[in-house]
This record gives sequence, structure tokens and C-alpha cells, in this order.
Amino acid sequence: MQGTSGNAAEYFVDRHLAAGRSDKTAFIERGGNARSITYGALAADTDRMVGLYRRHGIRREDRAMMLVLDTVDFPVIFWGSLKAGVVPIPVNTLLSADLWEVILDDSRATALFVSSELLEWAAPLVEREGLKVFVVGGDPGPHLDFGAELAASDPGPSVDASPDECAFWLYSSGSTGRPKGVRHVHSSLQATSDTYASKVLKIREDDTVFSAAKLFFAYGLGNAMTFPMSVGATTALLAGRPTPDSVFDVLEKTRPTVFCGVPTLYAAMLAGMNGSRPEGLDRLRICVSAGEALPEEVGTRWREKAGVDILDGVGSTEMLHIFLSNAEGDICYGTSGRAVPGYELRLVDENGQDVEVGEIGELLVNGPSAADGYWNQRDKTRSTFEGRWTRTGDKYELRPDGRLVYCGRTDDMFKVSGIWVAPFEIEQALVSHPAVLEAAVVPAHDESGLEKPRAFVVLKGGAVDDALAAELRDHVKERVGKWKYPRWIEFVEELPKTATGKIQRFKLRQLEGEVQ
Repeated sequence: MQGTSGNAAEYFVDRHLAAGRSDKTAFIERGGNARSITYGALAADTDRMVGLYRRHGIRREDRAMMLVLDTVDFPVIFWGSLKAGVVPIPVNTLLSADLWEVILDDSRATALFVSSELLEWAAPLVEREGLKVFVVGGDPGPHLDFGAELAASDPGPSVDASPDECAFWLYSSGSTGRPKGVRHVHSSLQATSDTYASKVLKIREDDTVFSAAKLFFAYGLGNAMTFPMSVGATTALLAGRPTPDSVFDVLEKTRPTVFCGVPTLYAAMLAGMNGSRPEGLDRLRICVSAGEALPEEVGTRWREKAGVDILDGVGSTEMLHIFLSNAEGDICYGTSGRAVPGYELRLVDENGQDVEVGEIGELLVNGPSAADGYWNQRDKTRSTFEGRWTRTGDKYELRPDGRLVYCGRTDDMFKVSGIWVAPFEIEQALVSHPAVLEAAVVPAHDESGLEKPRAFVVLKGGAVDDALAAELRDHVKERVGKWKYPRWIEFVEELPKTATGKIQRFKLRQLEGEVQ
């Protein structure tokens, strides 16, 4: 049971000491200088974070930017910040240095924590106005050493925070524009654990979790930190990029029971299996996918080859984690499932009216983990957060059985012959062809100025020729309808994506003038 304070660190960290989990491993790293940390050591180190902030004049409600890889330093800094009343801001470590500057300036963070592997690109940030302390984990060079600073700091008590008090920020991926600072309160963290983690994922104390999605994403933060910590489970961490080879290595070395990935990674891992079942999948009881809708073909092939199902779900930075999902015993690949217990969903038309079964509408969600708004973007806050309801910007179709089928982002939808076309439906049809690894579909204008589907296709291998393009067009006609086939098919080496694995269709739409 949570204590009298609304400070989330009390529930996720300190509660485990009284529960007798002090000696249990909370996090274990994979890689070169692998470390691990127990729940007891995590509690002690997060107490020392309070002293570290005091020593450097960082006060309650100040902000601390985190350019920190998935190492044991991450939970120490994050939860220690909450204990101190400082607002941690985990930032995408794969962004360009100029975007780091934008986020640092926008957030007005007074403390910056950096993993030494990123120091070459992050070092210029030390000169930014308003920054009081610059701390480096690993090899610090001329900067403050995180380990030494922590050891030199006396432990301090957690602040007594309100459940509605701002706890941390996450910056949106910025796939279609400038990143937005999304502000979340203390109670949102437990809200996602009490809903999705408890009632859909059914997280257990004896689980070992590995999330390929990083901790600085809302999806990864829940998967690899708050969910396992809500029950005292163990998390395996990978500091490097999650390639199929590196992920297979972690799976083999740590034998997790829960694996969380994104559709692009699952497709790439299937392509790398070469017909055999890799080591490390034997203890998996469930897998999770989010970030983009999981193609039906990928889900069914993964179940066949890996021997375990994928729970495909939908979440957002604004809602902190998944609010619409398939569930064990209720999996239907090709759909996003049903509302997670604790959340309400609506599909509305352009006039805000609920759509009927079989119709397409924009998805709105109401739930306990909604963000407190965007930082310094009032108009965007007002257009996204409408009272109890949050606009997702996603279009879905309501099926008779109550499941929702993803159609695309609101900005990605377009009409052909006066009928709405869902790019994802065409993409699923393309991916179901044995030669196709990935596909993205955007509108393009024909010689009459009318919009028609244009496909960008990544192949698993083999020769590219006109015959294959014609074969793919016929394949789409047979699967989803004759009028939906892509008029143009372009074979590419890779698709533009965000670091979360989401396809950046807006970049493909910018190639309008290059249609042949």
C-alpha cells in the first residue's frame, strides 16, 4: 500500500524495503562493464541523490535533463530526483545535438546528467545559460563524476509531494515537428501500473523484463522501470541500440519472461531467425508491441516461430503508456484490441459525434494517466486535452465485436475515389507478401491532380524488377480491394523513422515532386 505521501518514489522504491526485497536485483545491465543494483541499493542511492542536489544548489521544482543510456544510473537519477522534488526530464539520446540544445533551453533545466558515451556531442551544452551542474556517468573527463558525486553526498529524506504535483517531463518524439514537453504528475506512474501492467500484462514479482524500447520513451519507461518495480520484479537493460543481434544476445543471456519491442524490430528479428528458433526465447511467457500498429502478418509469424504471442497495444506520450490493447486469451492480430481496464475510448467524426460500427473516427481516450499539458504550448494543450478526453490524432475503425482497427494518423488519411483510405491497411497487405520486409504508403497526385496511393517498399532480399512491382499491385488488389492498390511502388533500402521505430510518413510525402 502506498504511504501517506503522494511521492511516487515511495511506492516504487522505498516500499520494497518493508516488503523484504532489499537484496533482490532490480536492474541488471548487459554489455561491456555490466553492473546490477538491488532494491536496497537503489533506495540508498536515491536518498543520496537528494543530498547531491542540495550540495549543488538544485532546489525543489528545478528541472534536471537526463541524457542517460539504459544503465543503472537511469533509475537512480530518475527516482532520486522525485525524492528531492526535482523534475527529471529523460531525453532521447538518439536526437541530434542541436535538438538537445532546443530541449535544454526550452525546459530551462538547471542540472544535466550525461552518460560518458554521449559526452563528445553533449559537452557543448555545459556552456548553456542557466545550467548550474553538469554531471557525467562513466568516464567524466574534466566534468563532475556521477559516481563520486553520489558517494560524497549525504542521504536526505523524500519530499512530501501531492499526487497531482508535476513529477517529470517527457519530450514527444517530434516525428512531425518540434518536440513538445509533456508534463506528468506523480500519480500517473502508479496509474499505468494499476491498469495496463496489472490487468493486461499481469506483471509478476518473479518476472524478468527486457524492453528494447528505451527508458527515455514513455513506452520504455513503463515496460522497463515502473511496471517491474510495481511488483518487485527484475529488469534487464541494454545501453546500446536494439539491433536484432544485440536483442537476441540479451534474450539469450538474461532469459526474460517478458519482452517488449516495436513492430519494426519484430519484423527484423523474424527476418534474422533464418527458420530456426533462437536461444533465449524459452522462458518468454508474453511479448508486447506498441509504437505503431503491429501488422497481422508479423504477429502470426512471431507466434509460429517464437512460440509466444505478442500483445499489440496503443499508447502515447500524453497518456504515458498503453490504453488500448489486445490481451491474453483475447488476441486478434490485425486489430489493436479493446480499451485497457480503467480507460474509456471514443471514436468521433469531424463534428465530434460518435461514429457507428464499421465507420472510421478519431480516437479519444479518458484515463487516470493523462498528462498535465504541454510546456509553453497553450494552444496545443487546449486542442489535445479537452476536459476528461485526450485527442490521440489516430484514426480507427470500430468493428462489430468492439475491437478497434488502426487506420492511420489523422494527417495520414486520404481519399481515393471519394472513399477514405487507411495507409496501414495497404501496408499490411504489402507486408503479407513473402518478398516484403516493410512498407509505407502515402498519397501522391496523378496526372489529373487526384490523390492515389504511393508505396515505398523494403524487400527482404532478391532482385527488384517491374514484374515484382506488378505482382505486389495484384497482391494488394486481392487482399484489400482493387481500388486501393498503390499506383506507384518504389523499392528503397530503408524507411525514415523516429527513434521509437515510427515511420515518418511526412518525409515520404515531401517527395511528392519525385513521383514517376
